[in-house]
Amino acid sequence: QVQLVESGGGLVQPGGSLRLSCAASGSSFSLYAMSWYRQAPGEQRELVAEITTEGNTNYADSVKGRFTISRDNAKNTVYLQMNSLKPEDTAVYSCNARRQILIVRYVYWGQGTQVTVSS
Repeated sequence: QVQLVESGGGLVQPGGSLRLSCAASGSSFSLYAMSWYRQAPGEQRELVAEITTEGNTNYADSVKGRFTISRDNAKNTVYLQMNSLKPEDTAVYSCNARRQILIVRYVYWGQGTQVTVSS
């Protein structure tokens, strides 16, 4: 069992920056691929960024060049650095951990943190 707790959300002006953190409980954090998703009101949840156990990253086209995902396995934490924020980045951002062992897939979600970009 893995518990995920996000923090770092808030209200920021357009062009500003925020850094989200997702702290994971339990062991074996380094064996989980980690992702950030977001969901705006009335919209479907979308993948924002992901990082593999090897540190390879992938981003949604809408955030490439502005957001950076990273992980610190010693601290059991994954981060999302968000720069040049736009109003359309407003959403609830959630952390996801996933791991597959043989045919069993383990997926865990955090409770989410609100990010609001507005002047």
